[in-house]
Amino acid sequence: QVQLAESGGGSVQAGGSLRLSCKASGDTFRYYCMGWFRQVPGKEREVVGSIDRDGRTTYADSVQGRFTISKGNAFNTLYLQMNSLKPEDTGMYFCAADPPPCRVGEPATWDYWGQGTQVTVAS
Repeated sequence: QVQLAESGGGSVQAGGSLRLSCKASGDTFRYYCMGWFRQVPGKEREVVGSIDRDGRTTYADSVQGRFTISKGNAFNTLYLQMNSLKPEDTGMYFCAADPPPCRVGEPATWDYWGQGTQVTVAS
């Protein structure tokens, strides 16, 4: 059973930065694709980006060049570094794990989810 727990959300001014963390249980990184998703009320959950078992990353066009996903393997922690934040980045951010391949276009199919952490970007 995979357990995920996000932290690091908060409120920030536009142009600022935040780093989200996702603590994963056991050997999650060894076997699973990892992803970051976000959701705002009334809208579907959307992908922010993903990282596969070999460390290859993908990003949504809206965050490309501003956000970076990385893994701290020694600590079983997934990170999302968010720079140059915009008000439209506001939302609940979730990390997720799923057996490969990384089906970033199908968030509803991912098997394991954290509880989410809120990010609010003020203009």
